[in-house]
Amino acid sequence: MKELDSIYVMGNSITRTDSLDGGTRIFIECAKRWLGTGIKIYFFTSEEGYEQLHRYGLKSIKYIVAYSSKYQKLGLYALYAVRMIKQCLNAIKIKPASGVTVIYSGSDFWPDAIPAFVMKMRFKRAKWVAGFYLFASNPFSSETPYKGKAVLKGLIYYLSQIPVYYLVRKYADMVWVTSELDRWRFIDNKKFTYSKVVAVRGGVDINTPTLIPEPQTKNFDVVFIGRFHPQKGVLELIDIWKAVCAKKNNAKLAMIGVGELENAVMNKIKRYDLEQNIVLFGFKDGIEKIKIFRDSRVVVHPAIYDSGGMAACEAMACGLPGVSFDLPALKTYYPKGMLKTPCFDLEAFALNILKLLKDESFYKKTATDALDWAKEWDWDKRAIVLLDAIRNS
Repeated sequence: MKELDSIYVMGNSITRTDSLDGGTRIFIECAKRWLGTGIKIYFFTSEEGYEQLHRYGLKSIKYIVAYSSKYQKLGLYALYAVRMIKQCLNAIKIKPASGVTVIYSGSDFWPDAIPAFVMKMRFKRAKWVAGFYLFASNPFSSETPYKGKAVLKGLIYYLSQIPVYYLVRKYADMVWVTSELDRWRFIDNKKFTYSKVVAVRGGVDINTPTLIPEPQTKNFDVVFIGRFHPQKGVLELIDIWKAVCAKKNNAKLAMIGVGELENAVMNKIKRYDLEQNIVLFGFKDGIEKIKIFRDSRVVVHPAIYDSGGMAACEAMACGLPGVSFDLPALKTYYPKGMLKTPCFDLEAFALNILKLLKDESFYKKTATDALDWAKEWDWDKRAIVLLDAIRNS
């Protein structure tokens, strides 16, 4: 591939300014480093996305914003439809760059994938790099996180992903997935060879944590960071914490994040009388987030359906060992530094937490493994690897 001139990024599915999904984090961290190479970046996004990226210092990017605030009251799906249509029109109108062009869709959601497909059809010689970071769970499987009132939402998500998967397989030039396991859902050794499907995994800032000193005493035994979403196991975490507190009544849990289950989490904390044992911090990032990590001993990743999850590794970069369920994707995603718990044994999860808190020598060994593994996730190195993958596609 000749020298890369421009990257058109589709990030229209960003709906909040007080949270940050993995796909957006990947782009932000890479863009910070790619801009210094002279590559021009055009970012198709929402008002929330524009505000979010500006907050992270990405002001030299050319933004194409689909203003749609007046449609908020119509609901998420209507909002997605408006943004998708507006950005498809923008993709039709925009003039192609003179040099080599790459189109990157930040997710499998329609507002990102469909405008990217439209632009690919216009710019025949452009390379489409499709982000496909999580395969929707089968809504009819017992393992789906979408249960009860959320069944319909899970079904819509599952069905909406089918046409995107087809378009990506047929028209994309490269796919970025989260874990090694997901690569094999695209690799066919014909169009998509091993080098054309990249397990991004994610990255961490390994330098900033060194600026925050380790406190002499820590206020939190455990920290959780992630979206308050059914896939992330946040409601199960409250059950786990109840079991921990039954054996260590003064145990303290810090929860960092926001999402659709915020009210359900708060109600469950009250029902279990755990207000003194759990602190909800909301969305935190940067130094504020690292200070909470430094003030904690263990990080938990209780996801019940996931293809990876880089948030826990940010805490591991601060020397925190982790506990998760033994999900298939996590076997390669977190091969060390993270205790794996049989799926989905909440009592065993609690016992793994207590083992780390009580066995100091075991804690130190696992913490060392966690820090060593996190150092392999350095964003500086990851951004170079991903840019090289694009250039060589």
